[in-house]
Amino acid sequence: MELADTPTPELQTMTLGEYDLVEFALVAAGFALLAYTLYTWTSREELGARYRPSAYAGLCIGAVATLSYAVLFVRWGSGFDLAGDVYVPNEEARLSLSPRYIDWSVTVPLLTVELLAVCSIAGARARALRASTMTAAFLMILTGYLGSQVLDSGRSTTALVTWGLISTVFFAYLYLALVRAVQESLPTMGAEAAVSLRNAAIVLLATFGVYPLVYAVPVFADVTSTWLTTMQLAYSAADVLAKVGFGVLVHKVAKLRTAEDVMAGRETHPEPVWVSDVHKSDAVLPAVAPAATIHR
Repeated sequence: MELADTPTPELQTMTLGEYDLVEFALVAAGFALLAYTLYTWTSREELGARYRPSAYAGLCIGAVATLSYAVLFVRWGSGFDLAGDVYVPNEEARLSLSPRYIDWSVTVPLLTVELLAVCSIAGARARALRASTMTAAFLMILTGYLGSQVLDSGRSTTALVTWGLISTVFFAYLYLALVRAVQESLPTMGAEAAVSLRNAAIVLLATFGVYPLVYAVPVFADVTSTWLTTMQLAYSAADVLAKVGFGVLVHKVAKLRTAEDVMAGRETHPEPVWVSDVHKSDAVLPAVAPAATIHR
């Protein structure tokens, strides 16, 4: 069955309420991502050097996603014209979803980096796992983009199903690789850090599942303005959970593991580590070598 004679999801006439609700979701998500970016920047030094790459990945994710939502807001505003009591799409409305895929093609691979940075996989295996999960994440987004946006403007059921299944292959690998990395890491850390890492993985992988569900709906039913509204709300909520919620949990794991390393004498840290107003470790400075004796 082909749906090429029906409007694309973006080309729906919106009621005033639907249009305003989507606009609210875009602005709220953008502000949440901006706040997370600022938080990550100002708190990066709370983490030990071993886990600080998670903060750098989170900072890049927040910055890219914030800019993406700024573009989405502008595209949404310019893509519809008010005609009486409805918003009618114009020729620019087709671009009101595509910036999300550009965002995801960068941020989803970085989400895998952020998670793996607080796991216990190290050395050559860590490098290989980062490379494979980043590649799988990028290809997952790219193949989904081809099916939902590029081929027949996303209205070909054949393209949606074919490229959706190809994208699912990369999704399955990504899911299994990250679950295995987390499972192997849990026994190597304290109970509190292990619980937080497990929760972070659950949040990330659960929100990953939102995107293929939204992607698959046009395969079984034609879209309406209500569905476009639901799609935009679901994507915005999932982005905040996958980037902000997940990022805050990863930051907590990194702080707890920093404290564990300091307490075990494996690492130094220039300031005390506090998590939720609970003191986890004291400041420990690197040992200073004694000055050489000067002979006259």
